[in-house]
Amino acid sequence: MSTASCLLSEDQFRCFICRNVFTDPVSTPCGHNFCKNCVTENVCDDVPFQCPVCEKMFFPRPELEVNTLIAELLDEFRSPPLTEETGGNAKGIMEDIWSGSPAKRCQNLTSGRKRTAVGPLSVAQLEQIFTEVMKKETPRLLIRAELMRAKRYAVDVTLDPDTVHPKLILSDDGKQVSCCNPTGNLPHDPNRFRFFKFVLGEQSFSSGRFYFEVQVKGKTNWTIGVAKESVSRTHPVRLIPLSGFWSLTVRNQNEFFGLSSPPVPLSLESGLEKVGVFVDYEEGLVFFYDVDAAALIFSFTGCFFTERLHPLFGPGHNNDGTNGAPLIITPVSVVPQ
Repeated sequence: MSTASCLLSEDQFRCFICRNVFTDPVSTPCGHNFCKNCVTENVCDDVPFQCPVCEKMFFPRPELEVNTLIAELLDEFRSPPLTEETGGNAKGIMEDIWSGSPAKRCQNLTSGRKRTAVGPLSVAQLEQIFTEVMKKETPRLLIRAELMRAKRYAVDVTLDPDTVHPKLILSDDGKQVSCCNPTGNLPHDPNRFRFFKFVLGEQSFSSGRFYFEVQVKGKTNWTIGVAKESVSRTHPVRLIPLSGFWSLTVRNQNEFFGLSSPPVPLSLESGLEKVGVFVDYEEGLVFFYDVDAAALIFSFTGCFFTERLHPLFGPGHNNDGTNGAPLIITPVSVVPQ
C-alpha cells in the first residue's frame, strides 16, 4: 500500500470540538470541519466567529451549510451490513482502522480491506470518495478565502456626476445609477460620456489594491468594471483592455460575458445579486466575484496598467421598463484581521 493512501487520519472524520465522528459536518471559510451544533450553539450573530482550530476571525458570521458530500460519506460508512468480526459497529471499525502509529494504521487499513467492508463501502472506496470530496471542496474554499482577503481592500466609491451620460440618473448620495432620464439635459463637460451610457467612480487608483461591491439585483442588462482615466467618452470603441476597459457585462438577463478580446461567454447560475470587483494594480489583476456565492465569475490577468483607474458602471438601457432597477454601490462587510 502506498504512503499516499495511508494519509487518512482520525481527525479528518472527527469534530475538533466534541471529538466524536461528525454529525451534520460543516466547513468553515478557512477549510476546517466541525459538527454543526458544536459551532452554532450559544453564539450571537453580531459577534465575530473564530475558528476553533486556526483561530481565524470572520465577521459577519459565515452561514455554515452542511457539507453534503462528507455527510453522505459518513452515512455510507455507518450503514449496515457489517460483519460479525466488527461487532456490527461502524465506529468500532473506524477506531480499529485508525488506531496506533501511522505505520500501524497502514497495516490496519491493509488488513481491514481483507477482513471486511465498511458498510457497503470498502476502505479503498472510502479513500477514493474522500479524495473526491477534497478535490471538489478545496477549490471552493480557496476562492472563498481569496474573496475574504479581497474584502480587506474595500474602498468607498461614489459616482462622479461630471462623467455621467446625460440619460443616466444618479442618486443624491452618489451610490446609485439608473436609466433613463427623459430629458437628458446636463451641462457640457469634456469628461462626460456621450456615447456609452456609463459613469465613472470619483475615486481613482494608480497603485495598490482596491475592492468594491455592486448590487445588480433585478437588472437584465449592465456593465461593471474598471477603466483607465483616458478612455474615450464621445466615440464608439471596443470595450476591451486595449481600449482601456476591463469589465463584465450582462445582456438579456442571463447572457454573461467577460469583455476580453474576443469576449468570453460565461455560464452562470441565475440569481446573481451582488458583484465584487477586486484590482491589484501592480500584479495586473482584475477579478469579478459572485459575492453571495463566494465564487469567481471572471478574471483578467497579466494586465499592464500605466495610468489611473476608475471604477466603471453602466446600468444599461431601461428597455421599456424591464431594466429600470439601479446599480447600487453597497457597503462591504469586511472581515477583521
